[in-house]
Amino acid sequence: VDEWLPVTSSRNAKWWYSAFHNVTAMVGSGVLALPSAMVYLGWGPGIFVLLLSWTVTLYTLWQMVEMHEMVEGKRFDRYHELAQEAFGERLGLWIVVPQQLIVEVGVDIVYMVTGGKSLKRFYELVSCAPDATGCKHIRQSYWILVFASIHFVLAQLPNFNSISGISLSAAVMSLSYSTIAWTTAIPNAGGPDVSYSYPHSPSAANTVFKVFNALGMIAFAYAGHNVVLEIQATIPSSPSKPSKGPMWKGVVVAYMVVAICYFPVALIGYWAFGNDTSYDNILQHIGTPHWLIAAANLMLVVHVIGSYQIYAMPVFDMLETLLVKKLHLPPGVCLRLIARTVYVAFTAFVAITIPFFGNLLGFFGGFALAPTTYFLPCIIWLAVYKPKRFSFSWLANWISIVLGVLLMIAATIGGFRNLVMDASTYKFYQ
Repeated sequence: VDEWLPVTSSRNAKWWYSAFHNVTAMVGSGVLALPSAMVYLGWGPGIFVLLLSWTVTLYTLWQMVEMHEMVEGKRFDRYHELAQEAFGERLGLWIVVPQQLIVEVGVDIVYMVTGGKSLKRFYELVSCAPDATGCKHIRQSYWILVFASIHFVLAQLPNFNSISGISLSAAVMSLSYSTIAWTTAIPNAGGPDVSYSYPHSPSAANTVFKVFNALGMIAFAYAGHNVVLEIQATIPSSPSKPSKGPMWKGVVVAYMVVAICYFPVALIGYWAFGNDTSYDNILQHIGTPHWLIAAANLMLVVHVIGSYQIYAMPVFDMLETLLVKKLHLPPGVCLRLIARTVYVAFTAFVAITIPFFGNLLGFFGGFALAPTTYFLPCIIWLAVYKPKRFSFSWLANWISIVLGVLLMIAATIGGFRNLVMDASTYKFYQ
């Protein structure tokens, strides 16, 4: 069965597969929301949180890569297997699997919304340009269905290595549209109406909630940890050449790309528009040139197609493991077709029903991404290696744990509050 399951069926990946899989997983549509997160954090705290998040998540990602083969002759191919080694067979499963499913399914739902929005934006820029006539507006729900139809086909690809070409295209697109976003923002900078003061808010509580939500949006931007072990499982390994070598090389390259994408978009976007950066997608702020913004939206669509598949693959692995090993259904094309089609249909249905993109970022960023990204790897490291008290490793892990817990609490509260406010005024399927 392991030779059929998506995570373990192919182990011939190269180190550069790790690079573009991690870029695709991490540099998601959340990068375009970073300028709006800066609005409620300001220059100093905003830059500090961005740098701190980049540093802490690189450290915890290194830990996961190191722990992949910490037991001689054994590979921890899935996040929950690593937790089971640290906390026990049953407890480890219950600690990680619910969190990981919330992250991966939640990210796929958000990408359904993003894909639909970007397709709609691309269509309007092309068909509804100033010199266009007879423009017909098509509502977002239909564009989400168009985006979902692509995944009904791509979801049938068997494993991680089979989507490597899609992932490479997505990684290139992420770098491209990020570059377009910040370069086209520069001509808008320095306007007389640009202000960097904190936006006026009806109450101090509202401002605090907005700050909390901004932290969740930044947390969402570092989501790659939930698939890193599954990506490493595709790299060949031997006692003389363990997989952590090529995997770490790919991670370092990926994090360099992450920095090239995140920091210019966040800082230049905020510099250009100040506290007027109210959109959760900075491309919506930039209207001209139409053809370039249209191209950037199409690039975003290509990228989230790849990202959706990266996050869906571990879910497919869990689902097919359950169906085959627990329910004893025969593995094959029929099982895969039904299970994966139902999953894509489910994420599309939720995306159409609850399309609160910006606040979904904050809520999922706090509730699930913060634990699995910022502090759960540190807890596992402490449980397994037991570093000496007050050593560098002990201090680094405890600092990451404290910061991660605070981020989780703040971002979850802010994201949930904004989610409730949007839901109170939204008319379903309008």
